[in-house]
Amino acid sequence: MPSIILLNYMQIIDGKNLSREILSEIKKEVALLPFVPVFCDVLVGNDPSSAQYVRMKGKTAESVGIRFHNANFPETITTEDLIKEINILNKMENMCGIIVQLPLPAHIDRELALDSIDSHLDVDCLGTVASEKFYNACLRRQGNTELGFPTALACMAILDSLNLDLANKNIIVLGQGMLVGKPVTALLKFRGLNPIVITSKTGNKDELIKQADVIISGIGKGAYIKNDMIKSGVILIDAGASESDAGIIGDVDLDSVKDIAGYVSPVPGGVGPVTVAMLLRNVLKVAKSLPEQAGLK
Repeated sequence: MPSIILLNYMQIIDGKNLSREILSEIKKEVALLPFVPVFCDVLVGNDPSSAQYVRMKGKTAESVGIRFHNANFPETITTEDLIKEINILNKMENMCGIIVQLPLPAHIDRELALDSIDSHLDVDCLGTVASEKFYNACLRRQGNTELGFPTALACMAILDSLNLDLANKNIIVLGQGMLVGKPVTALLKFRGLNPIVITSKTGNKDELIKQADVIISGIGKGAYIKNDMIKSGVILIDAGASESDAGIIGDVDLDSVKDIAGYVSPVPGGVGPVTVAMLLRNVLKVAKSLPEQAGLK
């Protein structure tokens, strides 16, 4: 099944197919481990969308041989009690990845909850220690030893799937959010590329966007990028997500850009599926680093 689908001039990047390819490789490597790694997505409350997303990640983890541990807590749980529960998970045998499903109820201290995850198990990289490790590794350009932000890694995986030389491309990153803009900028610089960052305070943003060969966007403004903003053949990596009457849409107006853009990762079906695959790749990375892997337990 091709990873590219032609729509008029524009080529749609098939994130679902790319995700399947990555997951297939993960499954092969998990099968070689001397133990079964465990992954946990902590769910607080009963928001239907969050619950559905947790189930999907659990099902995907199980499909590659990673055991999924359910950890669902009532919306009324306190920050203190949630931290106690996460500390129990930190010590669970063969635990190789813990994340907290966001958003959390308003009364929960999000930063304290995320920082209670053992940094070695923080496969979302949202805790202070894991985040700092990631950025320090990027600054030092020291290999690929640290865990990375899954959505940012997904954006890079999609770019890599196109097999293009990015050395002399004008690369624009829209926004500097915690999940996409900031970490993807760090990953691009890690590779020796020089992305231009555009935020709400950038003065000549229209001119810069018009000159871009590659645009990576995670600003969460539905259908923001239209045909009159971009040049012919531009690569659009859309990591934004906004609710609309038609459901979840991305930052790119697909109908508007279909006759001018070169490649586009759609929403849904683009960055999203690859993000889950990169999350589980992080889990695998943790599993391969544990003493059990070396037969020391």
